[in-house]
Amino acid sequence: MIDLSFTEENYLKAIYHLSEGGLHDVSTNALAEAMSTKPATASDMIKRLSRKQIISYEKYKGVNITSQGQEIALKIVRKHRLWEVFLVDKLNFNWDEVHEIAEQLEHIRSPLLVERLDAYLDHPTIDPHGDPIPDKNGNFNIGPTLPLSDFSVDDKGAFVAVGTDDPRLLQYLDKLKIRLGTKLTVTDKVEFDGSMQVAFEDHKPVFLSNHITTQLMVRKIV
Repeated sequence: MIDLSFTEENYLKAIYHLSEGGLHDVSTNALAEAMSTKPATASDMIKRLSRKQIISYEKYKGVNITSQGQEIALKIVRKHRLWEVFLVDKLNFNWDEVHEIAEQLEHIRSPLLVERLDAYLDHPTIDPHGDPIPDKNGNFNIGPTLPLSDFSVDDKGAFVAVGTDDPRLLQYLDKLKIRLGTKLTVTDKVEFDGSMQVAFEDHKPVFLSNHITTQLMVRKIV
């Protein structure tokens, strides 16, 4: 097992997410922005991770994650999302409160603790924000989802995930009493700015901005 510092793990996880699991190369500037640091600092970290062969870097092309790096990143993601489930389901945290705490807990190294946590939670497949939890082999089923912004008038679906950990959006959804699994119908769409009127089950229709609907992931119901 490759020994990584907490900072190295955070960078590796960021590269995993930015590359969408290795599908795209990531620029140094994009990585620096995601980590809220300077490009020179991100460049130094890229060199360190490259030497450990968990990422690959090609000048003028960018950085990507190797198969070995992806295996490590998925274990970090798994821990993060399991801890979020624990914090919400067992300690009664709100879903907008758990991301920063899970960022700390995800660095715990004990594989036995992670597997017992998974069993204690009855092997959840999604975290409180609807993101899939990889199993111990790094496999997960995302399922076909689309951002609500891609829907048209009269389309129906079920709200299954949030595309951001921004607590302001999570708190707003709480205020509207919109939860994962809530069914919805698009009743109107303004072509000018992409805003929508959406009828959620057991709720009055609400208007949502395009900024919000791009972050609401929905499974279409035919």
